[in-house]
Amino acid sequence: VSGGAVAVIAGVVAITVFLVSAPVIICVLRRNRKRQHLSFNRSAKRPEFHLGQLKWFSLRELQEATEFFSEKNVVGSGGSGRVYKGRLDDGSVVAIKRLKQRRTQGGLQQFQTEVEMVSMAVHRNLLRLRGFCLTPTERLLVYPFMLNGSVRSCLRERPESQAPLDWGVRKRIALGAARGLEYLHDHCNPKIIHRDLKAADILLDENFDAVVGGFGLAKLMDYKDTHVITAVRGTIGHIAPEYLSSGRASEKTDVFGYGIMLLELITGQKAVDIARVEIIIFLLHLVGQKQDASCNYIKFKYSLETVMSGFLVSHFSFNLVAMLTFQVEGLLKEKKLETLVDSDLQGNYIEEEVEQLMQVALLCTQSTPMGRPKMGEVVRMVEGDGLAERWEDWQKRKMFHQEFNNTHHPNVKWFIPDSTSRILPDELSGPR
Repeated sequence: VSGGAVAVIAGVVAITVFLVSAPVIICVLRRNRKRQHLSFNRSAKRPEFHLGQLKWFSLRELQEATEFFSEKNVVGSGGSGRVYKGRLDDGSVVAIKRLKQRRTQGGLQQFQTEVEMVSMAVHRNLLRLRGFCLTPTERLLVYPFMLNGSVRSCLRERPESQAPLDWGVRKRIALGAARGLEYLHDHCNPKIIHRDLKAADILLDENFDAVVGGFGLAKLMDYKDTHVITAVRGTIGHIAPEYLSSGRASEKTDVFGYGIMLLELITGQKAVDIARVEIIIFLLHLVGQKQDASCNYIKFKYSLETVMSGFLVSHFSFNLVAMLTFQVEGLLKEKKLETLVDSDLQGNYIEEEVEQLMQVALLCTQSTPMGRPKMGEVVRMVEGDGLAERWEDWQKRKMFHQEFNNTHHPNVKWFIPDSTSRILPDELSGPR
């Protein structure tokens, strides 16, 4: 056979082999690529992940449920991401939280671990995690949709056609929220610390029962630990003083947030708004004015905004609480409940119950964590057990400290801590 013929035969054989093997090679490459893409989904089936009834949704499912995350389906947003209303293929309506991406080492593993732990927090007053989605570029949490929104929306964003929350519902919300937090602290192992509890996180189901949300990626804490040091996340006016100054979060951090939420539930106002008059009085004192604060509100509004948005905001976050509780306690002692209670109630409340919940709120918002009750105690006090004794004991201790300070520090009238002067923003929540 001539050399030319051999070359032709070799070429034909090579082409034949290529034509036969090419589809196989392409098929293998596609299969490997698909395996790589689905590696996250397949990892969900590994036996070491005990995710109970949680469903691992595909990104496509959630895109279709929200019309590809359409702006018209946005029902909320915060430091950790946006929440969309969606409808799944089975017709159920869900809330889908699309978390902001954080490029941190071990971020995906941490997400998986925290989803696993939170999936075990099952209680009637906790927002149940229905499922999640995890891809190289997306992290989403899927919850049941709460028909009646949140305490915040019902207090401050309700349309005129919607009736305000009546007193009976508010008291039931206070008890339900307390029970939910108690479960996170005392019945989860490791315990779950919310760290940023506020009125927007107390959701309301179809019966207006409280469902604590926003703890999806909260801090996990071992039982042997008294606190955990973390980056400060939260909202000024709701953050416990010790957490803002040192980053030390504990169960008592949540107790503080619950107390502030309770004040908002009773008054219908934001915590900052409740204390606004006291801040203005303080500003008037600084500039040497003696006129009535209400007459000078507009005149000093700029000064107020400057102080609250400038470098003093971190100092004021401490003193804001002091002014708030001082004002509330003073009105409580003078029996001026009508000044405190939400005007939307139009006097339809039980004074004794309002006074009791106010006392619980003040006990929860003490400046030192050691003085605050645990959530288990809070539940019992809201139910009416042990509140009178605890309140009397606190009043006695306060009287002792006041007498001691008046004797040993007679000239000290105002104290502004300076350990957090570099914390500027009003909203400190980040992706959690």
